[in-house]
Amino acid sequence: MHNELHLYHQKKKKKNLLIFTVMGGLLVLACLFFTGLGFINIPPGEIARLIWSVFPFGGEAAAGIDEVHRAVLLDVRLPRIVIAVIVGAGLASAGAVFQGLLMNPLADPYTLGVSTGAAFGASSAIFFAVSLPGPLGVLTIPLFALAGALLALGAVYKVALINQTLAVTNLILAGVIISAILSAAISFLKSMAGEGVGAMVFWLMGSFSARGWSHVLLCLPPVLLGISICCYYADDLNILSLGIRPARQLGVNDRLVTTILLITSSLITAACVAVAGIIGFVGLIVPHLMRLLVGPDHRVLIPLSALGGAVLMTAADALAKNLLSGEIPVGILTTLLGGPFFCYIFRIKAKKQVY
Repeated sequence: MHNELHLYHQKKKKKNLLIFTVMGGLLVLACLFFTGLGFINIPPGEIARLIWSVFPFGGEAAAGIDEVHRAVLLDVRLPRIVIAVIVGAGLASAGAVFQGLLMNPLADPYTLGVSTGAAFGASSAIFFAVSLPGPLGVLTIPLFALAGALLALGAVYKVALINQTLAVTNLILAGVIISAILSAAISFLKSMAGEGVGAMVFWLMGSFSARGWSHVLLCLPPVLLGISICCYYADDLNILSLGIRPARQLGVNDRLVTTILLITSSLITAACVAVAGIIGFVGLIVPHLMRLLVGPDHRVLIPLSALGGAVLMTAADALAKNLLSGEIPVGILTTLLGGPFFCYIFRIKAKKQVY
């Protein structure tokens, strides 16, 4: 019996390693392929040489590279693809954590109203035509969106904290309340914005257009640190998924772990929304798909969801940029494609439960 169990775990590890390898390879290929698409097509081999030439030891690779291609890649396309990877990874991993913590398959990174707070912050910056001085000017809207997301998160926790106790149910209800209030405030700003309403609406639809390295530096540290923290607490999250009482019996401090994971996931979401706007369904669909491949173990599910989200977001952004003559906001595309696909997954799972 022990040998059979050992063999089962060995096979599972090999399967998970294979899935990680395939997903990592897909991400690299997607980045190389989709970065080359556009008005100026750049071959994947030249893209790899250009990226290699950036490193101190890769100077020889730069020989013979077209300067126009270098400028297009390093200043326009590469930061955009990097942000798509970061945002996709962040939203998908945060979605996996929310679904595990709340034990709700419909939970997503926006459950606690972080996206509405970010939308209010960005809409306020656009409405009042705020512009930060110097090099921070390009980050005005993302920084206001980040501030709005963090303020909304603080308000949700303040409302949900009753008698020094933070219950998950209270958090969800507080998130709904704060989201409703901020949604009304955003509608008010839109009604008063006049010609500026177009900029608000475009931001709310989600896009990676005109994003640069400064946006990468704004969102990369919190997303990378947040995913690392979520992976660190993955074992505790597995135990919490069994229920509060079994978790306490096994020595897990459920209040502390729940608070840390909810705050961390919300901060990941806040950073992603700040630079990209509201992009739906990635944090909802990707964890479901990865769960079908590797099961509910969050030690594997969270990092694999990050990889899957990065691949999906890279592909979605490439489609949004190249599908029609004009660019489609990527948030619209993910919702249009993700909604029916999620309905399909839901139907399959529902049939399995019935039979």
